[in-house]
Amino acid sequence: MGRRNLIGILFFSIFILLFPLVGRISAVSHYVDIMIFVGLTAMITMGLSLLMGYAGQISLGHAAFYGLGAYTSGILTAKYGINPWPALLAGIFLSAAVAVIVGSPSLKLRGHYLAMATLAFGEIIYIIFNETVSLTEGPDGFGNIPHLSIFGFKFESILANYYLVWAVAIIMLIFLLNIIHSRVGRALSSIHGSEIAAMTMGVNASRYKIQVFVISAAMASVAGSLYAHYVQFINPPVFDLFFSIKLLMMVIIGGMASVWGAIIGAALITFLPEWLLFLEDFDILAYGLVLLLIIIFLPKGLFSLPGILYRSVTPRLKSRS
Repeated sequence: MGRRNLIGILFFSIFILLFPLVGRISAVSHYVDIMIFVGLTAMITMGLSLLMGYAGQISLGHAAFYGLGAYTSGILTAKYGINPWPALLAGIFLSAAVAVIVGSPSLKLRGHYLAMATLAFGEIIYIIFNETVSLTEGPDGFGNIPHLSIFGFKFESILANYYLVWAVAIIMLIFLLNIIHSRVGRALSSIHGSEIAAMTMGVNASRYKIQVFVISAAMASVAGSLYAHYVQFINPPVFDLFFSIKLLMMVIIGGMASVWGAIIGAALITFLPEWLLFLEDFDILAYGLVLLLIIIFLPKGLFSLPGILYRSVTPRLKSRS
């Protein structure tokens, strides 16, 4: 994984551990709740970062896997009384199976053809959520989804869910960093650079692309299950095409070539509307302007900013010395 990433995980874990202290400040006490949603979206964007930034595949259908996890957990627990943890695992297996079925033919496509295929898949799942009223309650959605619990402790409070979500997110972060810095990660990078060249060197591109697609789908499913058990209510609009586009935007804004960037992008896009509320009717314009400026001046995402600053400042310091 590397020493730099280990140090990064350590400091990031300390930050997550101490962040709820801001909840004592009345003006920003709701930030802890927002950070739960940052953690949930970060789980999905980290998987998307691996898929896009390393395997070079575009997906506009990851909201569907998020929804599959949420609906599987919600239906099995609220309607059939199954324990939430087996329901969460069922969501993972269902999403992984669907990812294999969809990914096997779709990942043979490239560029905008792949994007359109995943977009169509996401829309099909969204329609299923809306139309299978007997199972999903259709557009109205359903509630009474129980909280997760372990050894008798229920994750009912905002603080308990905050630590649960971020504990899972950090475990996923460690898992992905180990993949990236392994032989698999190097194979994915070679596929991203040139799939034909990678195949001539003996890399089974199709197998690796499907595996990464399945991993990212499973991560989105876990996030969906945690969302369902936290909010205790689900309905289709949460898992629509706009959310898939929003996830894609988070990855691009943060930096596709880094899972750390995926977390930064998830945090910025989730918090930005909150920070721009004071602009009232002009908040949407400011939101779009901020994103536009980032894309123009930081094409490699926010994660590249420290490196850019370092490279610009270092020569000046050396010249002065």
